[in-house]
Amino acid sequence: MLEKKEVKTLALLGATGSIGTQALEVVRQQPGRFRVAVLSAQRQWELLARQAREFRPAVVVIGDDACYQPLKAALANQPETEVLAGAAALAEVVTRPEIDIVLTALMGYAGLLPTVAAIRAGKDIALANKETLVVAGELITSLIRQHNVRLLPVDSEHSAIFQCLVGEARNPIEKIILTASGGPFRGRTAQQMEAVTKAQALKHPNWDMGAKITIDSASLMNKGLEVIEAKWLFGLTNEQIDVVVHPQSIVHSLVQFQDGSLKAQLGLPDMKLPIQYALGYPERLANTFPRFSFLDYPTLTFEAPDRAAFPNLELAFGAMRRGGNAPCVLNAANEVAVAAFLREQVGFRQMSDLVAGCLARVSYLAEPVLADLVATDAETRRLAEALVSAG
Repeated sequence: MLEKKEVKTLALLGATGSIGTQALEVVRQQPGRFRVAVLSAQRQWELLARQAREFRPAVVVIGDDACYQPLKAALANQPETEVLAGAAALAEVVTRPEIDIVLTALMGYAGLLPTVAAIRAGKDIALANKETLVVAGELITSLIRQHNVRLLPVDSEHSAIFQCLVGEARNPIEKIILTASGGPFRGRTAQQMEAVTKAQALKHPNWDMGAKITIDSASLMNKGLEVIEAKWLFGLTNEQIDVVVHPQSIVHSLVQFQDGSLKAQLGLPDMKLPIQYALGYPERLANTFPRFSFLDYPTLTFEAPDRAAFPNLELAFGAMRRGGNAPCVLNAANEVAVAAFLREQVGFRQMSDLVAGCLARVSYLAEPVLADLVATDAETRRLAEALVSAG
């Protein structure tokens, strides 16, 4: 007699973004394994309505109040799906008893408070929102321990580390090595980076992602945020984390153990695999995703990142070393800087100057609580917007 497979009930926060839409592809690939109970989006109510008609969740949440009425009207013939709006509603629905796992795929700081609410309600977290750990790593990891829930990484690099550590609980880590593609501007000098345009920065060589994370990847801030995230995910010291540029994006990251051995996880640059691994953990679920072949990639190369041309990486390492609310400042300033760059109000290199300016001027707190981090985020955004306006 075949063993009956467990059905996991999923809350998907950020369903219309790149991670969210790929997560739903995973659900389609695994009929009978996942039930979607919650879908959320910030503004894309039309796509959210189409997703709701397909997956029939118990509730959908739209972040922007202005989109509530059109979403409600679009789902008027689907009474089993409750329609809610706003951040408070999102923080409430993730606590509902039927939910087993919350996939946090919201963009930026917006992922923090609903993730905290879900952990406090005893939900496992599949984390695709690195900013949650960047902003509040110590708080989040403490809550995870307190409520005895699992924090499962979805970022490809952190999923790789997580997979390499399976079966290695008794073997201390010497260091981890996060790989970076180098983005579209690998090999350019600091001077050449001055002329970078928005259109150029939005063309990532390997990954298909949203605009914000694509710009972060081009500036290497994404890798800097991942460094801070890795510290908290894996309980590492600052000195145990290294970054290497790997343009082919096949080796997703590596772990070096105290005997010098290295373990790596390899695969095509496709986010569906780490999403599926997090949702299905501890099982590896069969799928029809494309397979990697060494014959298609006869050469894999590695090089050191150019920290002079990409100062965001060093800013992130510096914020991590300082600790306290410095990573929160880093993240908030960067979110404002990227938004300003996408509006073509600041240049590519000016984003780093803006982040550095905020790190130097925002009040430092060595041991912030959640309320302090909320206040730090707001203070940093005000200062960053003022710096943008001042030119």
